[in-house]
Amino acid sequence: MPDTVTFIGLGTMGQPMVRNLARSVPVAVYDADPDAIAAAARNDGVTALASPVDGAGAGAGAGADTVILMLPNSAVVERVLGDPGTPGSLASHVRPGTLVIDMGSSAPRATQELADRLRERQVAMIDAPVSGGPRKAATAELTIMAGGPVADYERALPLLRAMGTSVTHVGPTGSAHALKALNNLLSAIGLVGALEVLTTGAKFGLDPRTMLDVINRSTGRNQSTEVKIGPEVLDGRFQVGFSLPLTVKDITNALDLSTSLGLSPTVSQACVQFCRTALADLGEENPDQSEIARHLAKATGVDLTR
Repeated sequence: MPDTVTFIGLGTMGQPMVRNLARSVPVAVYDADPDAIAAAARNDGVTALASPVDGAGAGAGAGADTVILMLPNSAVVERVLGDPGTPGSLASHVRPGTLVIDMGSSAPRATQELADRLRERQVAMIDAPVSGGPRKAATAELTIMAGGPVADYERALPLLRAMGTSVTHVGPTGSAHALKALNNLLSAIGLVGALEVLTTGAKFGLDPRTMLDVINRSTGRNQSTEVKIGPEVLDGRFQVGFSLPLTVKDITNALDLSTSLGLSPTVSQACVQFCRTALADLGEENPDQSEIARHLAKATGVDLTR
């Protein structure tokens, strides 16, 4: 376990991850939202940073053995880290030997390019995105996939195990971000497909809850039918805890990866387009992923909510 960790990004996932991590190692935290910093700093073992580059000539990362990023996308990662060759950036302050762990859902190619630039400064980087949502983050039961050199992965392993129960090395740098995006695409396909099936059945006259009960004992079940649709759609809560904008970002990353490899995945393309259309139609600042059911109800006249 390293002596010091800096954790940047204290959103819905970052907050519980920091709480669990701080039980094993002191953690210094930063977020663009001062309230988020204050909330995290109320936990034992957590201290607040005034900026990503904190202190007189000593950045947040400069005094840390490990810098963990839990940020929305590659653009924010680039903005927070900055260019290693730019004086004053966080990337220019991290000392040789520091390990950077990107635990958000960044674009695989961007991750590879950033890791190459950091390596020139003798700074290691792995990608270690998570799956499981806020509930699993709270209980330290996240599924974590990691990409990067084996030695760097093994170095990060004690930290990752403090936040998740399933930690798997999946390949070289960028491979974990690729797998996370592909997993989220498959999850979205399952959610959209299930909602369309239930809508068709309801239009025919079947009861949505009866359909869901039978599906969950049959071959059509998936994580969305088992976990999401009952409480979040049929009961009208719409609180999966993962936003539709982030869903669209992740599944677009997966589709971009596929097309960059010369593939034309028609089911994936249809799902991405559906989710983009739903996001534009909902017109909210940050709708929950499950609210695509609202869009489907508007488009079909069939409301699954009871």
